[in-house]
Amino acid sequence: MAKLYILGILISVYFLSTIIGCQSGTNIKTAQYAVNGQKIYVSHCKNCHGAKGEGLGLLYPPLTDINFLTNNRNRLSCIVKNGLEEEIVVSGKTFKNNMPSNAALTAIDIAYVLTYITTNFGKHDKIFSLEEVQRDLKSCK
Repeated sequence: MAKLYILGILISVYFLSTIIGCQSGTNIKTAQYAVNGQKIYVSHCKNCHGAKGEGLGLLYPPLTDINFLTNNRNRLSCIVKNGLEEEIVVSGKTFKNNMPSNAALTAIDIAYVLTYITTNFGKHDKIFSLEEVQRDLKSCK
C-alpha cells in the first residue's frame, strides 16, 4: 500500500514538473516582471489608482480600460516617468487632474510596473520589455 502511495506521488511530481517545464520563457518572464511591478505599484501608484486599479471617482482614472491601455501603449512609459498634465478620457470619463512624475523610476522599474498593470488590470499577456520602455522614453515630449 505504501509503495502505491509513493508511486502516486512520484507520478504526480513528474507530471507537475513536465507542465511547469513546458511553459514558455515569455510567460515566466512576464510573471517575473509582474511580481516586481506589483511592489512598485504598491509604493508609487496604489494610493491614487487603487488596489485593483479602479481609480478614484473623477480624481484619478482607473487602470482597467483595455482600450486606453492598448491605444496608448507607446505613451504609457512617458506618462509613468514624466507624469501627465493634459485632460484624458478613460472608460468614457474625462479626467483633468495632473499626474505627478515618477522621475526616480528607472526604465526597468517602468517595464515592471507597466507589465503588472496591463497583465493584472488590463488582462493583457504581453510584457513591456526593457527595450520597448527605453525606446518609448526616448520619444517623450
